[in-house]
Amino acid sequence: MSARDLEDGRLPEPAAIFERAAERGRSEGLRYAGAVTPREAWSLVQAGEAALVDVRTPMELATVGRIEGVPMIVWPRDGDEAAVANFVSELSSKFDVEKPLLIICRSGVRSHYAAHVAAAVGFSHAYNVLEGFEGHPGTGDGWRAAGLPWTR
Repeated sequence: MSARDLEDGRLPEPAAIFERAAERGRSEGLRYAGAVTPREAWSLVQAGEAALVDVRTPMELATVGRIEGVPMIVWPRDGDEAAVANFVSELSSKFDVEKPLLIICRSGVRSHYAAHVAAAVGFSHAYNVLEGFEGHPGTGDGWRAAGLPWTR
């Protein structure tokens, strides 16, 4: 379990998760709604309170694994303006800007930038999934390490 989750393993209700996420956002000076742990993200998705999008590449999903049923929209690593515009267009065509959107990548870095851009184009409830799918080497964090559902 991530150190960011509650020690007894139980998560608070969705409203409390969103408040914790917003507090993380304020304390980190984020320009989007906030940040959730993988367990919090899964809890929100299971409760129907948020949508999840994966911004990794098709190769990453094929070789490392993926979260079944979660759409993928590749975050353009090179920062090319046209690629970012395509990302925004695809995001806008698949998700409601008024609904909470949780963004996950490998380690939480690309999803941070994707959440920033999403918020800038009107997704006022964009959240980064901290630690990402794989987590950080040697730390035992991330979606898979938390024992959350995934497949190859």
